[in-house]
Amino acid sequence: MHHHGYLWAGSKQRFDEEALRRPPPPDPPPADGRLELIRRYKEVKAEFPVVDLPPLETAYWLIKPRELICGTWDEPKEAAAWLGQRLAEYAPRFASESDRDSTRLKTLANAAAARLDWGGDVSHGFPLERPTFLSLALVCCSPNRAMPELGCPLR
Repeated sequence: MHHHGYLWAGSKQRFDEEALRRPPPPDPPPADGRLELIRRYKEVKAEFPVVDLPPLETAYWLIKPRELICGTWDEPKEAAAWLGQRLAEYAPRFASESDRDSTRLKTLANAAAARLDWGGDVSHGFPLERPTFLSLALVCCSPNRAMPELGCPLR
């Protein structure tokens, strides 16, 4: 097992486009259904795998383009260290003063190492200065515990 790190920072309005952050339903709408539903289904089916927006379910990062991977680590502590570095880097921009607390940020990184160690994924989001949002994720790979059918994006 190894771990991939992902970072997304962008407009909160774009982050809130949830239709592009979830996979399309397994079955398309009926061919004689509303044209708007058919159009939207086709758009989401084409865009979800390639759009850089963080997926609502963390494991789905694994189907995104490999170029979105910010790092890959064999050891949970190494992946958690990357998370801790990103948290420290962005902390001055966090909108909430409590989110900037260095003890809290170290606790998040330590908890990430423990979660990754048993095969869980880690995902955090932080409002930055308006209107920006930061999303950080660490995803277990080969296999992913939540979705073992998803392959490694590096293969």
